[in-house]
Amino acid sequence: MKGFYKLLVVACGLMIGFTSTAQDIHFTQFYMSPLNLNPAMTGVNNCKTRMIVNYRNQWASALGANAYNTYSVSYDQKMPVGREDYFGIGGSLWGDVAGESRFGTTQGRLSLSYSKKMAGYRKSASYLVIGADAALTQRRISQEDLRWPSQIDANGFDPTRPTGEVDFDGDFIYPDIAAGLMWFSILDEKTNYYIGAALHHLNQPNVSFLGSNPVSLYSRMTIHGGAQFAIAQKMSVLPFFVFMSQGPHKEFNGGASLRFAMGPSRTSNQSFQIGAWYRLGTKVEGGLHSDAIILSSRFNYDQFSIGFSYDLTISDFSAAGSGNGSFEFSLVYEICGPESRGVYCPKF
Repeated sequence: MKGFYKLLVVACGLMIGFTSTAQDIHFTQFYMSPLNLNPAMTGVNNCKTRMIVNYRNQWASALGANAYNTYSVSYDQKMPVGREDYFGIGGSLWGDVAGESRFGTTQGRLSLSYSKKMAGYRKSASYLVIGADAALTQRRISQEDLRWPSQIDANGFDPTRPTGEVDFDGDFIYPDIAAGLMWFSILDEKTNYYIGAALHHLNQPNVSFLGSNPVSLYSRMTIHGGAQFAIAQKMSVLPFFVFMSQGPHKEFNGGASLRFAMGPSRTSNQSFQIGAWYRLGTKVEGGLHSDAIILSSRFNYDQFSIGFSYDLTISDFSAAGSGNGSFEFSLVYEICGPESRGVYCPKF
């Protein structure tokens, strides 16, 4: 059965490359990958500048060296506009590679946002943020490593047999645009909440490798939210959720982290977090299924934040191999600078 599941994963990966109906990349630690989540989160940061690195490895126990690998790097900063508003600008680069055919996608993106203060005063305020991004995306596949039906005979796969006449483009570039909104409120230095929504692939680009059979990429809707509130002198709880819908695919992640302050004050950026999450997804044949239980940790020390998480697969795919799941690593570095205009945004 393990061999069957491995073959199934490889076949699904190849079908994804041709039909492009699968979900986009996404990170379990979405709260540490803000520009990939919603362009309205660009520049929404208490420091002036933010740099983030994310890495995800998925299904290594089933696929070995051909596992799914996803990376992302981003830079964003905020600039004051008037006395209370902010303009955000950022850029990001992400990519993923999977399978024997090295099916991969790479995207470079420019993101912009504007944060408008709607109510409140210096240390207790509400903001409405609007954001948008534009990107160029490269999609590619190694044609030499593909296996075609015409190459299968009674003895199995024969690479010397012809592949047949196929109108095939194994490397192409397409534009992509997205937009988003977010509302957040700072009640005090201990309490905040936010909610946002984004729509990706507004232009629904053609992403088919088969030139004679164009396929439009489904638009993806994302709704997310979170909060922070104190439950003890140096302890806070941070609940988060994210819901994504793309064509027939839907996914919900929900959970919470406990943050333990370790610095001289509860509000200092020296803390440790542990959390647990639950992911629910849709089945190919319809209906819902439990996909994974997620364990996460995060360490914050002044300008640095390091996050690690592991997705423990609880769906039927867990039969593909022992220890099957995904691990993820995130690193955040912030540069605050001399400017201080009071509390501005939540601490994600």
